[in-house]
Amino acid sequence: MPQSPPQLPGKRQRRIPNYAMYGDNAPAGGSNMFNFEWIPERSSLYGWEIDPHEHQSLFQILYMTHGQGHALLDDERRPLHAPALVVVPARRVHGFEFNPQVNGVVVTAAQKPLEAMVKIVMPQLLHTLRKPLAINLPQQGRYTAGLMPLYLSIEREWRLAAMGQVAAGLSLITALLVQVARLSETLEPAVWPALSRRSLQLEKFRSLIDEHLRRRWTVAQYAEQLGISAGQLSRLTRESVGKSSIDMINERVLFEAQRELVYTNGSIKQIADSLGFEDESYFGRFFRKHMGVSPHAYRVQELERLSRYRAR
Repeated sequence: MPQSPPQLPGKRQRRIPNYAMYGDNAPAGGSNMFNFEWIPERSSLYGWEIDPHEHQSLFQILYMTHGQGHALLDDERRPLHAPALVVVPARRVHGFEFNPQVNGVVVTAAQKPLEAMVKIVMPQLLHTLRKPLAINLPQQGRYTAGLMPLYLSIEREWRLAAMGQVAAGLSLITALLVQVARLSETLEPAVWPALSRRSLQLEKFRSLIDEHLRRRWTVAQYAEQLGISAGQLSRLTRESVGKSSIDMINERVLFEAQRELVYTNGSIKQIADSLGFEDESYFGRFFRKHMGVSPHAYRVQELERLSRYRAR
């Protein structure tokens, strides 16, 4: 029987656990490309409560088909009534409370390869991949009905362990993202939960990071755009997600650097230039400080790992 993960006394706890999958220690590098679970498989082990945590490189889509509960996304607690959909991008603090009657499915996937795929086939899906979401869906709906067949196809592929498993699995998850994007366009605005002022500020900060990460803006520049002081911005991020504002900026830059090292053919100098670093050496020091290896070594080890997955 697995032991319970560390309990958090409240949403303002500064240290947020980082897991590969909830209750498992997160590895230093990447993890499996995708995973499938039924909600009770894991949540029942922890008394139907999943405490706030994050996944550094994994994206999740949860579809609740029966029961009720609550989802915590960053600083917002949102009620869930089946059918309900929850989207959790990498590096987002999240948690769940379910009643014992809950059922549904969770798909987890490595976010960087998903982003690389959708940039090619449908770039507008990047918004869906990067924005957290928790909504209650209509019982009968054109796109609601299309969710479970895709989840079951993903489950079948995940259990198959045959040639091309990763390619097929990520393709099906991309199709699932298309359904989520369609739901985003068709649902009435009243269905979407209103965000608090703090959460709106946090979302705006994340959007600004996405927009200006290649310019290497300072914390003060981001705070000015938000109409607050650098100290206020730091308090906002620490209280909401347990991280400093500079840590959030650096995480996003590092995430993009990892993606470009593995999924593009750009030289390390070109990647450093594109991310706004003064020179390749400065980029190398930044990357080694956070990853423990040089950009070149990271690229080699990740490409070798990918080649093993592709051979499956």
